[in-house]
Amino acid sequence: MTYAFGEEVKRVDKAIPEEELREGLDRIIREVTDASAGILLTRGEAEPSDHICTVHIGFRRGVQSSLSLRADAALFVRLAQSMLNAEHITAEDLEDVAKEYFNVLCGHIAAALYKATHVSVRFSVPSFHWGRYSPENHKEQFVIRYTSGRNEAVELVHHVPVSQKGDNGAA
Repeated sequence: MTYAFGEEVKRVDKAIPEEELREGLDRIIREVTDASAGILLTRGEAEPSDHICTVHIGFRRGVQSSLSLRADAALFVRLAQSMLNAEHITAEDLEDVAKEYFNVLCGHIAAALYKATHVSVRFSVPSFHWGRYSPENHKEQFVIRYTSGRNEAVELVHHVPVSQKGDNGAA
């Protein structure tokens, strides 16, 4: 992950080692998901099923990377039911809640990045996609996998540009 400071581009992974970044993202997603909907996530290895949804943001200032949250659609349904306190959820409800949840999650991530780097980051409005989504011209730097108490699989994916200054673009 890189961030811009003035005209100079610096590597955040030099300021925040990858393992520390993973640990911070892990802590934040678990805390926000529990606080938002009472859904407890544990680290796992299962990949989401074929019936998944993806919510994505791109950092627009301060960081040249993006994040995606891919999860079994059933988890997003449960999240929407909990947050809206409603049994019946429309596709529009699911999309709106998923984007709002990810917006809150990324707000916590931006605050943590600022605390660690003293660089103010901004991110795009979350986009919602039925199925698996990855941004063009980006590669997956790392994926953190989770399982909910109901065996719903979740992936938090950190994407970086394929070609960065000083990066050979290798996957």
